[in-house]
Amino acid sequence: MAFQQSFEVNTRGRGTIEITHNVARIVSASGIQVGLAHVFVQHTSCSVVLTENADPSVRRDLETLAARWAPDGDAAYRHDNEGDDDMAAHGRNILAGASVTIPVGGSDMLLGTWQGIYLWEHRTLSQRRRVVVTVIG
Repeated sequence: MAFQQSFEVNTRGRGTIEITHNVARIVSASGIQVGLAHVFVQHTSCSVVLTENADPSVRRDLETLAARWAPDGDAAYRHDNEGDDDMAAHGRNILAGASVTIPVGGSDMLLGTWQGIYLWEHRTLSQRRRVVVTVIG
């Protein structure tokens, strides 16, 4: 059995937005008792990540790391059609990923105590992003 829904997220530019509750509603609506929830973002300049949800400094520190991994405006980049953050955003997407998969039990996600699902926007300007959740069981 499979169930699929999507939702949109309006970002405020670079940073994380928790989407755990959006995904949990879809998992619950699926009626699937045991299976997997796959969360995928349909874009190449943002990511979906599973990370700590208790201390916001973790997500701020992730931004610091990402700036080291893929700095904006690097002179070596050839792809800069949409500005200094263009190629850096694509690189950050490759490094952080476009999807996560979470086990489902009792129609709930089996997340750890301090785990949350986040859309991580890599562009500096606000964007509208679409996230697809597929629950299989």
